[in-house]
Amino acid sequence: MDTTPQNQPPAGKNVQKVRSLFLSDIHLGSRACRAAELLDFLKGYEASNIFLLGDIVDFWAMSRSLYWPPEHNTVVQKFLKKARHHVQVYLIPGNHDEALREYVGNSFGDITLLRDYVHTAADGRRYALLHGDEYDQVTTYHRWVSVLGDAAYGLLVHINRMLSLIRRKLGVRGHWSLADYAKRNVLRAVSFISDFETSVVRNIRKRGLDGVICGHIHTPAIKTIDGLTYMNCGDWVDSCTAIVEHFDGRMQLVRWIKPDMNTQAIAVPIAEVPLA
Repeated sequence: MDTTPQNQPPAGKNVQKVRSLFLSDIHLGSRACRAAELLDFLKGYEASNIFLLGDIVDFWAMSRSLYWPPEHNTVVQKFLKKARHHVQVYLIPGNHDEALREYVGNSFGDITLLRDYVHTAADGRRYALLHGDEYDQVTTYHRWVSVLGDAAYGLLVHINRMLSLIRRKLGVRGHWSLADYAKRNVLRAVSFISDFETSVVRNIRKRGLDGVICGHIHTPAIKTIDGLTYMNCGDWVDSCTAIVEHFDGRMQLVRWIKPDMNTQAIAVPIAEVPLA
């Protein structure tokens, strides 16, 4: 049963009031994590509910080398502080932080751990919330391939960050991602994403829900698949995206972008679920 509060939270100057934020694949503990950008993004919103949909802490990366800069600790403290100040914060562990799954049903610092969740939006539509790794055949049955792919993806993201810096210094505007380009143009990657999305939606249909909000594949999206709404939060490694629920139930995919070296970062809407 959905227990999310209906009242709008108080918000300060230049802060947008929203009903819910959905974030996934932050990968704290990884050198690829964009913690500074996430902290800036969180300053721009006051939400009644925050749903963390897996891979928030990257235990895989930390097992290779211990990395935990101050910004990563600040992110954790930010979520804990929000939970203490009457924001409902839920964490659904993913495969990179699967060690937390044995604590499902417990609360830590007012953050509740769940295996999955059914969220009723303000317009009455019901969405399954999950990470999504259970629909990834590689992660489920060939873990070593997944770990190897994770390391390769990290290298790709590192190269992309250097390219982005060069683009900004040259005054090239707009977001462009080498990792995203590869995922959308390499045939096998395109097939994997399509199979993942179809598998998730097929399961949601069996549950009689209106749609799903998930993460895992680092590919932000809002789309209709076989009549159901599929939403993916993206990540805070490459795309810097999140799903935002407004108080009328409208769902919006936003990207946190710094257009150039001389401007402030802003949340740019890139897709939306219209009102019913």
